[in-house]
Amino acid sequence: MLRAAEIPPSPAPDAQETVLVVDDSRAQRRILSSYLNRWGYRVIEAGSGEEALQVCGEQSPDLIVSDWMMPGMGGLELCQAYRQMRGDRYGYFILLTSKSEKGEVARGLDVGADDFLTKPVNAGELRARIRAGQRILEMERELTAKNALVSSTLAEMQTLYEAIDKDLVEARKLQQSLVRERFRRFPGVDVSLLLHPSGHVGGDLVGMFAVNDDELGVYSIDVSGHGIASALITARLAAYLSGSSADQNIALDHGVDGQVVMRPPGRVAADLNTLLLDEMETEHYFTLVLAKVGLTSREVVFTQAGHPHPAVHRASGEVEYVGEGGLPVGLIPGADYGETVLRLAPGERLFLCSDGITECADPGGEMLDEPGLAKLLRKNAALGGEAFYEALLWDLESFAGGKEFADDVSGVLLEFTDDS
Repeated sequence: MLRAAEIPPSPAPDAQETVLVVDDSRAQRRILSSYLNRWGYRVIEAGSGEEALQVCGEQSPDLIVSDWMMPGMGGLELCQAYRQMRGDRYGYFILLTSKSEKGEVARGLDVGADDFLTKPVNAGELRARIRAGQRILEMERELTAKNALVSSTLAEMQTLYEAIDKDLVEARKLQQSLVRERFRRFPGVDVSLLLHPSGHVGGDLVGMFAVNDDELGVYSIDVSGHGIASALITARLAAYLSGSSADQNIALDHGVDGQVVMRPPGRVAADLNTLLLDEMETEHYFTLVLAKVGLTSREVVFTQAGHPHPAVHRASGEVEYVGEGGLPVGLIPGADYGETVLRLAPGERLFLCSDGITECADPGGEMLDEPGLAKLLRKNAALGGEAFYEALLWDLESFAGGKEFADDVSGVLLEFTDDS
C-alpha cells in the first residue's frame, strides 16, 4: 500500500506516456492511478490479466504496471502475451510482487519483464522505475526512428545506385562505340584493336585512322585514374584523333600537293600536351603511343609518352621492346616528345599495349611485366586478330588466378604481311 507520507511532490508533467495499471484490487489500482495522474501520465486501469490484454489490443499502452499474482491470467502470463502482441514495438513492463527469491525474479525476467517492485510499493521508487522505463522507451523510439531513416536512406541509395548502374552500362556501350572498327586489313598490314575496361567504363583508348593510300595512324592511350572522369577524357581524345581530314583530326595535315599526310607523332603529342594543360583544365594526364605506319616501306615512326614500350615480335620468334619512354601527356608545359623509327618485315608483328597487361598481377602480387608478355606473344604466335586477343585475355585471367583485372586492358596489334 502507498501511504500519504510517501507521496513525492508532483513534478512538471512528463510526456504523455500511457500507463496501464493491472491489479485485481480496485483500491490498489486507484492509489497507483492517482499518483501516476499527478505525475503527468495518462492512466488506464484493468482488473484482470484478460481485461488488460484486451486493453493492450485496443489502446497499446507504453508502460504496464501489473500485479504478479492475480486470479486467472497472472502477471507472468500477461507479460508473455503482451510481448507477443507488441511485435517490433517495445513496451516497458513492471511486475508488482511480494516475491523476493532470485529464482522467481529470474523467471520473471525470462518471460520478458523489465523491472520489479516489491509490495508494499514505495511511491518514490515507483516514480523512479517509471522514469527509468520512460528513458528506455525514448531511446528505443529514437533508435527506431534512426533505423527507419537508415532504411529509407538505404532504399534511396539503392534506387540511385540502380540508376547510376544503368547509366554506366549505357556509358560502357558508348565508350566501346568509340572504337568503331576492331579489325581492318590494309595493304601490307592487318590492324586489330582490343579495349577491355576493368569496370563499367575506363580510361584506356585505342584507335586507327587511314591517312592516305600509303599511310595509316594508330594509337594506344591510357588516361590516369578510372571511372567516369577518365572515360570523358578518352571521349575528348577520340574526337581529336578521329576523322580522315586535317580539319577533324589533330594528327593530320595538308601536304604540299594537297594530299592529306600525317604530322610527326612527336609534334602531335606536344600539341595534345598543350591542349590538356590549357583547355581541359583537369588534374588527369595520360600516357600515349602514337605511330605513323608506312604501308609500302613498312616503316613505323612513333612517339612514346610514358606508355609501356611497344613489343616487336620478329619472325624468328624473338621479342624486343623499343622506344624511349618519354613523359606522360599533361604533366609538364612545353614537354618535348621524341620519335623512334623502325622497320618491320613480312611475318613480323608490333604490339602496343596499356600497363593493364604488363602490370597484371598473379595471386602473389607478382606482375606479368615485359618478359611475361614476351612469353605470351611467342605462345600465341600462330594466332592473329580477334583469336589472338581471346587467347591473350584467357592467359591473363589464368595468370591473375581468375580474379577481375585491376586495370583496363587494351592493345593495338599490327601484323605485317607480304601483300603490300
